[in-house]
Amino acid sequence: MNPASPTGNADADNGDSAGFAQRVSVEQVEEGHELAPKFDADGLIPAITTDADSGEVLMLGYMNAEALRRTIATGEAHYWSRSRQCLWHKGATSGFVQRVVELRIDDDQDALWMRVRIEGGASCHVGYRSCFYRSVPLGDHAAEADALRFVEDAKTFDPKAVYGDAPNPTRL
Repeated sequence: MNPASPTGNADADNGDSAGFAQRVSVEQVEEGHELAPKFDADGLIPAITTDADSGEVLMLGYMNAEALRRTIATGEAHYWSRSRQCLWHKGATSGFVQRVVELRIDDDQDALWMRVRIEGGASCHVGYRSCFYRSVPLGDHAAEADALRFVEDAKTFDPKAVYGDAPNPTRL
């Protein structure tokens, strides 16, 4: 076992995680009916999360094999926190649980897309509905200082009131 891997599995990048199919052929992966996810060298697979009703992108997170298994079993989003190095049940602390309406995997099974409904309506630990609350300028405006534009006017919740003195997961 590789203790540094979130899966504890030295072969995590092969999709060789208990409970998932072995990746044996391109045809099986691309056209088959077996879930055979390809986790990266760190044992993770990216998961794009969108609002089930509006289609708005809420966040990009990562799952290890256990987070994926728990998400499938419970219908609630679980992730691997890269900053805290632990399994993370989205909403366990904040109450903003992501209920999975649909879970899809891409053509080569190395990325996930979850359509969710959120109790309380927020996904971002900063307090906004979406983690993508700022727009990056393009073209002539790209070189402007302080050019990021906020596309969400107000926070959905006060992070200090929800998380208290818990450490901020953002790392410099």
